[in-house]
This record gives sequence, structure tokens and C-alpha cells, in this order.
Amino acid sequence: MSHAAVAEHDFGLEPAESPLTPESWGKLGMWVFLAADAMSFGGLLAGYGALRYGDPTWPRPSSILGIQLTAVMTFLLICSSVTMVEALAAIRRGDRDRLERFLFLTILGGMIFLGLQAFEWNKLILHEGQSISRNNFGATFFILTGFHGCHVFGGVCFLSAILGRASRGVSGAIVVAMVAALATVGTLIVTSATFSGLVGIASAVAGGGVVFLVARLLRAPVGAYSAHHNTEVEIAALYCHFVDLIWILVFTFVYLV
Repeated sequence: MSHAAVAEHDFGLEPAESPLTPESWGKLGMWVFLAADAMSFGGLLAGYGALRYGDPTWPRPSSILGIQLTAVMTFLLICSSVTMVEALAAIRRGDRDRLERFLFLTILGGMIFLGLQAFEWNKLILHEGQSISRNNFGATFFILTGFHGCHVFGGVCFLSAILGRASRGVSGAIVVAMVAALATVGTLIVTSATFSGLVGIASAVAGGGVVFLVARLLRAPVGAYSAHHNTEVEIAALYCHFVDLIWILVFTFVYLV
């Protein structure tokens, strides 16, 4: 045993993590994905700015878009980042119950966000006459917000898989993720059919409740994560924070500027 290893053992220090461990490969993979995704969003935002600068007939966003509604949606995503931080902190303390509760709140925030986005899109298309083919504003707006919405949907399914895995391993991850996907699609359909933001919120809350209930029903005595094994939760947190940060940029440059 080397002197460094002896010192780490004597003083209770954790050994340095090798960059070749499976855990670090997972983090590296997520960072590479996020870097590539950031370039995709950067290209879309740059295209939006170029088209807007070169079009003298570009409408003023505040006259078309619902700034108050979108501010509420932005607040929801910021809150979801906070709950994700709490979920990660909980499992690092070995608190499985708080991990599951805060994961549920994060998932719920994403589902409500998507329900409100469906309401916003219906209003813009049916009442404002906007569409992806009408003009450059409509094309860039629906592509940008739709691309981000797909990321939120993916995040809801990803976090639901983490919640299910925390409850009952791989089988729980598959079941809970599928339930979350169906519940989210149901929220979008109900919101679009009723043209009501409040119904969208209620539908998201009901769907989120079903996801959490299924996770609880599947709960095993011992979960997949612990204070010393929580890398997957950390990777999910990276994705969650990235999606929230991108939305803040979209909200700033598309809705406010």
C-alpha cells in the first residue's frame, strides 16, 4: 500500500476519483452532451437574433407573447432547480425519503411548465394567428420554444426514471418513466382540448400525483441510491440545471428584449 493510500485511510479521506471509473464516465458523457446541446441552442438563438435584426417588420414580442404567464413558467423552472439541489443533498446524506419527495416536486414543476406551454401555444395559434409558417418570428419562436419543450419532456421522463430506480431498481425506473411520459402527454392533450391554463395545471398536478403514487407502490425496502452511490442523481441534476439555464436565456432574448 502506498504512503498516500495509508494517509487517506488513517485520516478518513476519500481517495481521488480516477477519470476512468464508470461514475466519471457518466458525468463526462453528460458534460459532452450538454456542450453539444449548448451549441445547438446557441445556433438557434443566433439565428433568431440575425433574422430579427434583418427584418424591419419584426413584431414587438410584448404585444404578442404573454410575458406574465411566461414569467410564472420561468419561476417554476427556477424552483425545480432548487428542488433538484435539495434532492441531491438529501441522498448525499442518505435520506431516501427526502430524495423521492424533492424528485417528485422537480418532476411536477416540469409537467406544469409543459401544460402552461401547451396553453400558450394554443393561444398564439388559435387567437393570435401565429404559426411556424406565417413569418420568421413564428418560425423561430416555435422552433426555439418547442426544442426546449422537448428537453423538458425528456427531463421529466429522466427524473421519473431516477425516482423509479430509487424506489425499485431498473424495473421501477422503466415503469415510472413510462407512467410519467403518458401522464405528461395526457396533460398536453387535456390542456389543448380545453384551452385552459388552470385545467392544464390541474392535469399536471394529477399526473404528477399518479407518478409519485406508482413510485410509492413499487417501493422496495432498500433503494438503488445511498450516501455513497448517487452519481446518477448528480448526472440528472446537471441536465436539470442546464435545461433551466437555457430557458432563462430564451425568456430573456425572445420574450423580454
